[in-house]
Amino acid sequence: MASGLWPLQVFDVQAEFAVVERRLPHWAQAGTLCFITWRTHDSMPQSVINRWHADREDWLRRHHLDPHPADGKNQLSKLDPLLQAEFVREFSARWQRQLDHCYGACVLSQPAISQIVADSLLKFDGDRYELTDFIVMPNHVHLLAAFAHEKGMLEQCTSWKHFTAMQINRHIGKSGSFWQQDGFDHLIRSENEFEKIQRYIAENGQNAGLRPTEYRHYSKPMASPK
Repeated sequence: MASGLWPLQVFDVQAEFAVVERRLPHWAQAGTLCFITWRTHDSMPQSVINRWHADREDWLRRHHLDPHPADGKNQLSKLDPLLQAEFVREFSARWQRQLDHCYGACVLSQPAISQIVADSLLKFDGDRYELTDFIVMPNHVHLLAAFAHEKGMLEQCTSWKHFTAMQINRHIGKSGSFWQQDGFDHLIRSENEFEKIQRYIAENGQNAGLRPTEYRHYSKPMASPK
């Protein structure tokens, strides 16, 4: 797929890629579209987080995996691809549904604040990265973007979150943490998956029962990735 920077692509397991281990593993591959989610620091009650982690650990143990490996490495790669897909469907989808309950102060529902996030995402589009879609929800953000090199995704997310946190805190008269430290990211595996996530982003606000003024959606007209 032609773009302003490079041909966008889906994940190629045969090509070079990187995995950065933080609180969550982050996979990155130059030029490959990535689905990224950030959430505000107050977007999930601790009771919901605890239940999610307990059920996740139980699932891993039932499939003979250590949920807390000594080397810190992700254990899912040891499973059959069908089981890996089941895990992602169960726990990623469940997490996204919880976010859509709109816990927390939900200041991103204010048009002036969602505009801060939108302006930051679009500022270097076509320069540092290629952005195809995003939605700013009341307590989280989803976006689809590709980066020129493996380190680009984490570096740019850190930049986006740092800048927008300062601007938003200034706007609401607060200080301290605004975004949760770690985000969720997933390399797009196929053209069908790309289109499915595009639809999910486009329909997220309406499906969560929000008014049009409570979220901000953007999609760049372009062809599908190869």
